[in-house]
Amino acid sequence: MLILAMTDFKSLEVFSDQIALHAERDYSYSEMIGIADTVADAVGKRTLVFMLCANNKESVFGYVGFLRNQIVPVLLDAAIRHDQLEKLIDLYQPAFVWANSSHPALSESMEGTFTYADYTLFRHPAPAEHDLNEELALLLTTSGSTGSPKFVRLSSNNLFSNAESIAEYLNITSEDRPITTLPMHYSYGLSILNSHLIRGATIILTDASIVTKDFWQLCNEQRATTFGGVPFVYEMLDKLKFDKMELPHLRTLTQAGGKMKPELALKFAETCQAKGIEFITMYGQTEATARMSYLPHAKLFDKPDSIGSAIPGGELTLQDEEGNGISDHHITGELVYKGPNVSLGYAESIKDLASGDDNQGVLRTGDIAYLDEDGDFFITGRLKRIIKLYGTRISLDEVEGVLHDHGYDCVCTGSDDELIIYTVNDDTDAIQKTMKEQLHVKGFTIRKRDDLPRNAYGKILYSELR
Repeated sequence: MLILAMTDFKSLEVFSDQIALHAERDYSYSEMIGIADTVADAVGKRTLVFMLCANNKESVFGYVGFLRNQIVPVLLDAAIRHDQLEKLIDLYQPAFVWANSSHPALSESMEGTFTYADYTLFRHPAPAEHDLNEELALLLTTSGSTGSPKFVRLSSNNLFSNAESIAEYLNITSEDRPITTLPMHYSYGLSILNSHLIRGATIILTDASIVTKDFWQLCNEQRATTFGGVPFVYEMLDKLKFDKMELPHLRTLTQAGGKMKPELALKFAETCQAKGIEFITMYGQTEATARMSYLPHAKLFDKPDSIGSAIPGGELTLQDEEGNGISDHHITGELVYKGPNVSLGYAESIKDLASGDDNQGVLRTGDIAYLDEDGDFFITGRLKRIIKLYGTRISLDEVEGVLHDHGYDCVCTGSDDELIIYTVNDDTDAIQKTMKEQLHVKGFTIRKRDDLPRNAYGKILYSELR
């Protein structure tokens, strides 16, 4: 078992003889480093490169190579629509695009200069001379559409301080074997990759869905010890009867990417304990690289709705509307995080790539929370999810929570003097009764929908409800 603190990927050679990836076959760290540096050498200098990512060896090798050689990658979903990709290329004018060789739009419009396996480095015919801030290491999409021009700017210190914190509280070692369940262009999926590579672990790469037999067969064949999922993944696992599955090598499950229903979190805590698996829930945002807090398995039984406490090296506090600190227990305020993993800021155009550290290690999360007597935090809603209904402040998240507690599968949206409840079932009358009797709220509208729009990670797309 090898545990080393690592500040970037430049020291991966220490794991040379160990297995870095399993992607149809095993690739040692030495082999990965050789291929990764060769991809970076084909770029030739520090510049901006778009990466169309999937959970494959080409994406991982490109990513590792670019970071090792101070090339700044922009991680995008390989399935991004062609028109969205074209807009981003026009806006940021990357020097190269690292993508599948058969990508129709790229193969027709750009020259391929280097190929490894199924990926080609496509050269932009007229790239910009990018003015890149010396700290800038990586650009990630925000939680919205991958076609959005808004990126989170991350430094090497952001990435690897967070990776080290995660590796510390999850006790990651070189013996771990995580299997991919999340895309690497998503901050949670990328944090799993980073935190395991810096400890010399073996990544089992697959794009197979957890609802397929192929995924679970690979999970057992390759002796997967851990995987992570957003709440929607665990809802699917529950339907798949995870409690009945035989997974003898699995040791750790992690959850982040949104608030999990407390009853489901408690169910998985109990199931995992019976199986000898640690189930750890976490909280984070892309603006903080990935993770800001975690709740150990043992605490899930008493407080399944808590986000726990700050990760090693980080600090969580609460502030009122005037920016004053809140130290009393059970008083809500905005959750504020301080730590070396807080991003440099945003980029919305090519000129923003030259910007320095706008955040100075402080992130106002936009989440409303309170602190209990044990030092654990509980999120109750979002600042932007507050409306005034006839002069009364209403938290849309709290309304949703009450309705969920009464068994209604619905979501809430609205603006001042307008509250709209969307439901997928024929329960309009029952919801109306609950709203009046439990919440004493009037002046709302209930609308029936066939389904609730979600993004790839299972989060509700509130902007698409209307």
